[in-house]
Amino acid sequence: MIKSVKLAGKYLDQPLLVSKFKQAVPTIFTAGATAYGVGNVIEAEPENRKKVAIRDASVLSATVVSALAAPRIAAKVVGKTYEKFASKDIIKKNTQIVDEFVSKEKVSDKLGSLLEKAKTNVLNFKEVKALHEETSKTENGKKLFNTLIPEPENVTSKDIVNEIGRLSVLGAIPVAGGVAGGLAGEKISDGKLSKEHTANRVKEGAYQYLANIFLCNVGAAAALGIMEKTNVKSKAGRVAGMVTGILTTGVIGGSAIANYIGKKVVNPIFDKNSDKKLNSERKPEVLDICLHSDDIATIAVMSGLKWMEPALPILYGISGYRAGIGYRNGNKDKKNVDNTLAIA
Repeated sequence: MIKSVKLAGKYLDQPLLVSKFKQAVPTIFTAGATAYGVGNVIEAEPENRKKVAIRDASVLSATVVSALAAPRIAAKVVGKTYEKFASKDIIKKNTQIVDEFVSKEKVSDKLGSLLEKAKTNVLNFKEVKALHEETSKTENGKKLFNTLIPEPENVTSKDIVNEIGRLSVLGAIPVAGGVAGGLAGEKISDGKLSKEHTANRVKEGAYQYLANIFLCNVGAAAALGIMEKTNVKSKAGRVAGMVTGILTTGVIGGSAIANYIGKKVVNPIFDKNSDKKLNSERKPEVLDICLHSDDIATIAVMSGLKWMEPALPILYGISGYRAGIGYRNGNKDKKNVDNTLAIA
């Protein structure tokens, strides 16, 4: 079982597969956002369809554009090289590695066929398994296998601060983009901005960022640092520790902090009568827990897995959309236009 899971990870972490996934993300993201927006317009009441169309077109386009630009910006902010995963470079590298190995080692017909395909194509799971079996017979073969499909590199305590910074910037950009898109959409459709709706967007943005992104990253990283100091080497143990850190700081602590900021900072800015409150406190709900799938991606990235990295813009983009429409608990009519959650 453990061997199969490891091989599955190897299959998913093939540089060429990661490259193809990365190249497909903009198309997948744009198509999904467009279909989602169209669905919202169709489900809206006839008299609200124009408003819904303007709102979703503005929020979704701003979120998608900002989320796709986020990885490059985040890498630049923290001074880290942006990984391009260019297919042509990977193919060139694979070809050199395989040709050098074949010129020095005795290779069976089966292994030769697999290596020839690995130069320019993604191997399926059975082929990855067969390649592992064939190369595991010699030390040089094992090195070749781990060169073609590199082992995950665990993030150490020295890298934690840098990685938190990168992932947090990456998550902040779509949220900011969503809020900006929401404000622009309201200005276009209504000709003015409502203080209540603006406040709700800012508060929802704070909630999404703190509870679903930033503090979850901090929790995962803190847990990782503790486990490193206590010499926990097990992959399963590290993952379990990071999940615990995420639940403690993000789901629980993040919600409380975001609501406190909403009441004590945001509300007074937009309405001096803070007792009136601009919508009720935001409470964690089932969908918020589901949104923590982006934290699974964070754990994967912190664990050195490459295949989840290209998915982060899409996952963080969901938080950007929710911030852009200013969703708050207590207003869940999908056909309503203002400050509603349109994610079913």
